[in-house]
Amino acid sequence: MFFICGISQGRKLFDYSKSVICSLCGGYGKYQVFMTYSYFSIFFIPIIKWDRRYYVQMSCCNTIYELNADKGKQLSRRESIEITEQDLTIIETGRRTSQWNQKSCVNCGYETSEDFEYCPKCGQKF
Repeated sequence: MFFICGISQGRKLFDYSKSVICSLCGGYGKYQVFMTYSYFSIFFIPIIKWDRRYYVQMSCCNTIYELNADKGKQLSRRESIEITEQDLTIIETGRRTSQWNQKSCVNCGYETSEDFEYCPKCGQKF
C-alpha cells in the first residue's frame, strides 16, 4: 500500500476592498489582503494547516505589510473589519516609477520615464 503525502505552502486571497492613499508613495491604491500557510496533505487533500500569516499588499506600489494576527483571523472568519495603519507592520517596500516623470505616447500608449522627444516604439512626437 502506498501513501502519497507531503508538506507544502499555500496562499489564500481574501475578498477585502478598501481604497486608501498610500503613506509611502502617495498614490491612490487598494489593500489586497492574503494569507500564507503551511499544510500537510494526504492524497493531495490538505489535512492540517499551520503557520498562518496575514499580509496586505498595496495595489499602487506593491509594498507588503504584515497584518495584525487578530484582524487576520477575524477576516478569515468573514467578519466585517476595518484595517488601519496601526494594524500594519511594513515588511517590504515596493517599487513605483514616479508619476511626474512618466511620459505616455498618445498614439501607441508606450510609457517611459526617459527624456525622449519622440516615442521609441512608433516614432510619434511626445
